Amino acid sequence: MPPRLLQTFLAVARCRTATRASGELNLAQSSVSDQIQALEDELGVRLFLRSRQGFRLTAAGEALVPYAQGILATTDDALAAVKSASLFGDQSVSIGALETVAREVLPSLLTDLRQHQPELRMRVEVAGSDHLLQRLLDGSNDIAFCFRKGALDERLARREFAQEPLVMIGQPAAPGAVVRPLTPDALAAQPYIATDPGCVYRHLFDQAWCRAGFTPPRPVAEVGSIEAIVRLVAAGSGYALVPRIATREALERGVVAAIPSPGFELSATLDMVWRRRRVQPPGLRFLLASTGRTRRSLTRGDDHLRREEPCLS
Repeated sequence: MPPRLLQTFLAVARCRTATRASGELNLAQSSVSDQIQALEDELGVRLFLRSRQGFRLTAAGEALVPYAQGILATTDDALAAVKSASLFGDQSVSIGALETVAREVLPSLLTDLRQHQPELRMRVEVAGSDHLLQRLLDGSNDIAFCFRKGALDERLARREFAQEPLVMIGQPAAPGAVVRPLTPDALAAQPYIATDPGCVYRHLFDQAWCRAGFTPPRPVAEVGSIEAIVRLVAAGSGYALVPRIATREALERGVVAAIPSPGFELSATLDMVWRRRRVQPPGLRFLLASTGRTRRSLTRGDDHLRREEPCLS
């Protein structure tokens, strides 16, 4: 089974359509279909059920997924070992990041890396946490910056990069108005704008309600963009819980205001996540070594650093 066929198979399994998979792989849709057909012919089984709604894995396809991931991971490890043993190595790193992290954290981090390692080439993919973790497992990315939520796949390693405070935001109060902390009852009576289900901010918010002994409020809207949520709050559509780094400028301009809410002082842990390998690609090793010595706050004016030893396992 050629690795390129397995890579195409995993992309179709993940995207569920040849059109989306072709965009991800930068291949013509006909090439994607031909490669899936070639793999099915080689194995002598159908891997997908085709319909107007897209591709759905058969039982044989489901069985192949972890083996395809393992084969590609081994191939990637072999390539990394060969490059690491060469004189020059591959001075490149492929980074996955959430929207907020890519906008607020990566610019300064990558600029610093380039200053110390000018030959290092970097590629950045912006997506949600689940997609980014999957891209690590299939070898498409070297490292991902994700907020922590639950256990990781045992094939992945992680290191804390920063602690990010979350802030409840709403429309600014009228001039001269007295701002009082809101109780859970008062919050529950207000329209709540949520991030998508599965988002770590949503998860932490719901957990805080449960710890306080209340059922989390039902959101009036679920929005996949933090920037869009901030704009909705500023327009008076409701309140929201967001990372402080994502709304810092809006708070400073007075477009939105922080809502005092006892019991909802929350923070999210931003992790660097990568796949465990016998030999790490040189670019990834350099990035881990460069960022592994400090843990920081992402919020401006709160730059307390703590020394840590790099961990390259």
